[in-house]
Amino acid sequence: MTDTRVAIIAIIVEDDAVICDIQNLLSEYSDFIIGRMGIPYKTKNVRIISVVLDASVDTINALTGKIGRIEKVNAKTVYSNV
Repeated sequence: MTDTRVAIIAIIVEDDAVICDIQNLLSEYSDFIIGRMGIPYKTKNVRIISVVLDASVDTINALTGKIGRIEKVNAKTVYSNV
């Protein structure tokens, strides 16, 4: 059995045109997602998304990397110690 970690990916989206790309990736990894929250911050014209996962480090890194390669998107991950 592969060890898993709980992590949160913080995503900031600066272009609404890529929301579908992010949605598709999150759907692809839905088996690992515990929950997610999206906040439209109209004052700065950005979207803030937090995604909580329980998955292997490789899986979490793969998702973060795929999201981070989308233009006008920033993604960072914080891992728990469990």
